[in-house]
Amino acid sequence: MDRIRPEKPILILLYGFPGSGKTYFSRQFCENVQMAHLEEDRIRAELFQQPRFTKQEDYALSRIMGYMTGEFLTAGISVAYDTNAMRVSQRRALREIARSNKAEVLVVWFQVDADTAFVRNQKRDRRHADDRYAAGYNVDQFKEIAAYMQQPEATEDFIVISGKHTYASQRSGVLKKLADMHIVKQTDARHHMIKPELVNLVPNANREQDGPRNIVLN
Repeated sequence: MDRIRPEKPILILLYGFPGSGKTYFSRQFCENVQMAHLEEDRIRAELFQQPRFTKQEDYALSRIMGYMTGEFLTAGISVAYDTNAMRVSQRRALREIARSNKAEVLVVWFQVDADTAFVRNQKRDRRHADDRYAAGYNVDQFKEIAAYMQQPEATEDFIVISGKHTYASQRSGVLKKLADMHIVKQTDARHHMIKPELVNLVPNANREQDGPRNIVLN
C-alpha cells in the first residue's frame, strides 16, 4: 500500500497508560502515513548510555523533542510525537509549537484498563522493536504515573481508540478523524480503512480526572 501524504502538516500526540500500545501504533502508522516518528524512549537510550529517568533527563528530552518537532513541522513534515502526553500543560506547549508552524494537532487517546496495561508493561520483550527501549515499571511506579496523568479536555481535539483492538482497526479510526479534519483525502483514508469495530469510542463524561486514579492492580 502506498503511504498517505497529508494535505497539511499535523502533530499527533499520544495519551494512555504505559503498555497501552502507543509506540506499537505510532511506528506502524508512520509506515502508512508520511510522518516523522519521534520516539522518546529510543532518543533517551541513544543520548544516555545508562538512562536514569531523572527530571533533568526528562527536561533535556522535552527540549530536544520540541526542537525536532518544530524543525519537522517547519519543513511541512507531520510528526507522531511518541511519548505519553500526560499533562494538559505539556499538550498546550506542543500545540503552541504546532500553531506557530501552521500545523494541526490531534491527541490519540489509547483507552485500556489499568490492569491490562500494567501486565503488558511487565511482559515487554526487548527482542521486539516496540519494546526495545521502553521502560518497565513496578506497581507503585505505574500507579504514580497514572495518578499524574490528566485526561484530554473537551477543548482539545482528540480521538479515543481501544488499546485492545487490532492496529488495522485503530488505523481506520484515526484516518477517519484525519479525513474529517481535512488532513488527508477522503479517498486515501477509505483506501486504508477496514470495517469499523467501535474504534471511535466516547469517553465516559463522569470519569473526569478521577478516571486514571482508580487503579486496581492485583
